Order: sequence, then structure tokens, then C-alpha cells
Amino acid sequence: MTTGIQNAMDMDKMDLIDPNTLSDLVLRIQEEMIRRGMEIPNENRVPKPKPARIFQVPDSVKYLTVAQLDVLSQSFQNWLHASRDARIRQSRSRIWLLFLILRHTGMRLGEALELDDRSDLDLERGVIRVRGEAEREVPIPESLIEALRQFFDAPMSLELRGQVFRLDQGYVRRKFSERGAGTNIPRELLNPRVLRHSRAVELLRGGVPLVVVDAMLGHQSLPQSTQYIKFSDADTRRIMNHYIHEEKKMKTSARNMFVGQISAIRQGMILSEVELTTASGLKVVSVITKDSFDALGLAEGVTVIATVKAPWVVLVKDENKFKTSARNKFCGKISKINSGKIAVDVIVDLPDGTKITSLITDESANSLGLKVGDEICALVKAFSVILTVD
Repeated sequence: MTTGIQNAMDMDKMDLIDPNTLSDLVLRIQEEMIRRGMEIPNENRVPKPKPARIFQVPDSVKYLTVAQLDVLSQSFQNWLHASRDARIRQSRSRIWLLFLILRHTGMRLGEALELDDRSDLDLERGVIRVRGEAEREVPIPESLIEALRQFFDAPMSLELRGQVFRLDQGYVRRKFSERGAGTNIPRELLNPRVLRHSRAVELLRGGVPLVVVDAMLGHQSLPQSTQYIKFSDADTRRIMNHYIHEEKKMKTSARNMFVGQISAIRQGMILSEVELTTASGLKVVSVITKDSFDALGLAEGVTVIATVKAPWVVLVKDENKFKTSARNKFCGKISKINSGKIAVDVIVDLPDGTKITSLITDESANSLGLKVGDEICALVKAFSVILTVD
């Protein structure tokens, strides 16, 4: 048996065999030999593959969750829309744009305040040039490009060209803190540095290589991993553009996303029940097949993303009158209703700041008599919760 393994390993046409398939075959042979009490020479042993490392954020790093970022963004938008006149709106727009730049690029506040909007913003290519010691180009999403174009198209913006982002650091930090005052976000998380950390966490959880994240954030002391792998500027932009495209696609197709750590597991012969707890304490239960559970390598403490498509969210106006088998019940208030001819988007704000979107028919919306400010519960069956690993 040992000779057979050695001969297989020495085959001249090894490139015709999938290495993963061969490794699996040899491992099975070794396991069978061990079961029969046969010894395997050390030089012929194939080490078992190590489980994939799960990305987790160290406790020392302060960052905002996806839900918290959405809540803070909405707070800025509400503040902007509440402007009493054009001059106040222009002033608030500068802070709003600065927030978007920091949120989507991970730039340092000092770098953002040094931007020259005449030369450092290339909206045609969709990049921002960062000057200074860590000079680089950072791709930005279409939503930010559109917001910048709208601002610059306004006649009043002409007088500010070249100085749009030249604001006092203390003033900017104070406005960031004020915008989070009406949310449940801890005060220590309401600053530009935390936005930088938050973007880094988003990118890493999205599968962006660490080297690319370091390049985007302008880290001057790159990790040792850079000696083994290097991306050109073009490669970095291509990877980031791909991520931004996928990020947008994920947000539009999966309307409800919860990021948290697995807090409880219940195993069955065919199915597995997984409970995750978000940073705000929200609990989401998912039921998946045992095969999917094993393939994802799930365990307590592992960070996962739970997504629920909007049509799978059922709305109940008076929860006490109904009994349901849905494991997930999230109660809050309706903050927005987008009506169409056939379907209606209903956005529910939960007490922790999380937003849940439900897509229902216009007839269902009419029968429930929905209106903004109504208290309502969103129900989601555990089988409708999709889990993905960072």
C-alpha cells in the first residue's frame, strides 16, 4: 500500500490530476490504513487541511455595524433635508459630502480636509486622489459620484470651488457627534476615525485582500504579507471596483442584512438551527440543512451575515391577534412607504436602529391601512434567513 502511494506521488503526468482530488484520495487511503492498524511512514503522510480562518474584529477596534452606518447616514440625510433655506442647505451639504467620502473611502479626516475638489475628484473615472505621504487613488461608488455632481451643478457652489472640504476639524467632529445624538449609537463611535475602521471591516468582510485594504486606506507600515503578494495600482482599482459593484448588487437584491456572531446552535439529523446576535443585541434565527452547516464551518462565536429578501418579510399590525410559526419577530414603527401600482415597499425602524424592508402587494397594504408612524411587527420564518460566512 505504501509503495502504491509513493508511485502515485511520483507519476510523471501529475499535472493531469486535480491536486485537491488527489489529496482527498490519499487522505482516504491513509484513514483506511490507520483503521486496519497499518503504519504510514512520515514522509508519505498528507496533512489534513486546516479549517478556513474566520475573519473576526479584535475587541480593541471600534467600528460601526452595517445597521449603525445606515442609521447614522439617515440622520445626516434628515438633517440635510430639514434645511430652512438654500444657504443652510449648502453648508450642511458640505458636511454630508464629507461624511460620505469618509464612509466610503476610509480616508483620514486630515486627508479629506485637504482635498481640492477641482483637481482631486475625478468623477468620470470614479476615483478620489489622496495627496500627501500616502498618495493613492481610491474608487468611490456611483451614489457618492451622483451626490458630488448634484452639489457642483448648483450655481451657489461655484464660489466654493477648491475650498468645499476646507473645514475646521473641531467643527466637523462636533457635527458628527451631534448627528448621532438622536440614535442609539454610543458616543465614542461617533467620530471620523471610527468611520475609517468601519470601512476597513466592511472591505475585509467582503473578501477584499488585506494588501488591497491597506493600499486603499494608505497604511504606511504595510504588513509582512506584502513581501509574498503585491498588487499594482491598476489591480487595486480593479479589485475595489469589483467589490463596490458587488456591494451595490448585494444591497439591492438582499434588502435586509444582519451582521452578528453565532450565539446558539441546535443540531438535528437533517437540519441545524443557528441563532446569531448582532452588536445591538438583536437575535436572528436561521434553519439550514446539516450539509450547509458543515460546509460553512459554523460554530458558536463565528461571525456570520444573515440576509432576508424583502418579499419574505410578513407584516402584522396587531400581533396579539395572530399566532404564527415564524421564529423571527421584529417590532417597530413604519418610517417610510414607497407605493407602486402592484407592490409596496414598507420600511420598519426597530428600537435599536435597524431597518427592515418588506415588499408586499398594494392590496395587502391597503387592507392593513398602513401609514408612516404605525407600530407594526415584521415576521420572518427561520427557513427564509440565508447565512453567509465572512
